[in-house]
Amino acid sequence: MDQFTINGHEVVEGNVKATGNGAHVYVPKRWRGADVKVVRTSDPNDE
Repeated sequence: MDQFTINGHEVVEGNVKATGNGAHVYVPKRWRGADVKVVRTSDPNDE
């Protein structure tokens, strides 16, 4: 696994949810308008 250093304010852990032809990651509503980065920390399980 690679290691990344990211400067930021908060971290939220969650699961990626399938939506239509893609997927979404949900974050707190108060983050609207903020720049965010998403890092995959495990291999996807193909269901």
